Amino acid sequence: MSEQSPLELADGDPFGPHNLPYGVFTTADEPERRRLGVRIGNHVLDAGAAARALGSPYAGLLDQPHLGPLLAAGRSTWRDVRRALTAWVTVPAHRTAVEPLLHRLGDVTLHLPYEVADYVDFYASEHHATNVGRIFRPDGEPLTPNWKHLPIGYHGRAGTLVVSGTDVVRPSGQRKAPSDPAPVFGPSVKLDIEAEVGFLVGTPSELGSPVPLERFEDHVFGLFLLNDWSARDLQAWEYVPLGPFLGKSFATSVSPWVTPLEALEDARTAPPARDVPLLPYLDDSAEERPGGFDLHMAVAINGTVVAEPPFASMYWTAAQQLAHMTVNGASLRTGDVYASGTVSGPEKDQRGSLLELTWNGRDALELAEGKRTFLEDGDVVTMTAWAPGPDGVRVGLGEVTGRIVPSAR
Repeated sequence: MSEQSPLELADGDPFGPHNLPYGVFTTADEPERRRLGVRIGNHVLDAGAAARALGSPYAGLLDQPHLGPLLAAGRSTWRDVRRALTAWVTVPAHRTAVEPLLHRLGDVTLHLPYEVADYVDFYASEHHATNVGRIFRPDGEPLTPNWKHLPIGYHGRAGTLVVSGTDVVRPSGQRKAPSDPAPVFGPSVKLDIEAEVGFLVGTPSELGSPVPLERFEDHVFGLFLLNDWSARDLQAWEYVPLGPFLGKSFATSVSPWVTPLEALEDARTAPPARDVPLLPYLDDSAEERPGGFDLHMAVAINGTVVAEPPFASMYWTAAQQLAHMTVNGASLRTGDVYASGTVSGPEKDQRGSLLELTWNGRDALELAEGKRTFLEDGDVVTMTAWAPGPDGVRVGLGEVTGRIVPSAR
């Protein structure tokens, strides 16, 4: 009996030909040679080698150590390359050439698949923003006056985006509780997570030229899961008046797999109803295609699921965030990353941060290892997600995981 081909997947495999996320990998025999790969089931296809073997005109874009050249090639090329890749893994005539170029997922090392240009983080969940407001301003309005008029964001640190599996060193810095007479320096004691979705820019834009809502898909290549680690005690002391800084910049973990927007057509959904009129550059009421994505996320600590945030509930869409980010004329660069902000839903078990889940440490979570209010050294946080795909199949998003290790100081 012949061995089953790795291209013959079980029905409903979330990483089937309908998905084909991009990543970068190395093998044990060539640990220094990074290659562009595409995930199919539990294997990775060496995309560049496949392009060469099949005489593809896209070999120059795919035989690369990162996604940069493909990202910069633009939307029509993204579509054509995806069509070619789909044929390579589905057409029986290609199997002889393609099968030897498949590597078992467990046998490869995955890397950050793009060179990060800039990083911006938003604050787009009404449920998250409302919870945070109620925690810190219990006697006032939970949302700030500007919240429903524009997507609030800040510029983060591009150089500390790390690929899933990278250990996260507990950050040190200044902190001061309200009752403390003066700040102290030391490791964060309120280390938190933020379950988010990142968006990867491919096509750049010109300085001084805003990107309107309808051009979103011309510039954004795909999306991925992202964990915006947050030191809440450092953040609380430093953020007034200029916002997040050292409480966020020590690490941001991202999935090694980027799911093309084209794979998520069946996951498009309308955002929640807005109850405040929007200025024209943010008004998406007349857009032909809905701007939201129906992503079903899960957050686990040491293997125990503690939250299932629904991305479909996000008030601001990725297209609106891109439009706002560029409306002042700021240019896009290939490799820009921007994140959604913490994803939280209306229910307690849908909150995407420990700040909300424990109500700033008041209500401890029960884990197998004991109670948690914030993260302890050795804790492993894993985020996963899926989206509805064609004919009822799911589209899997690559997980993002990180382990907390003790402070270096």
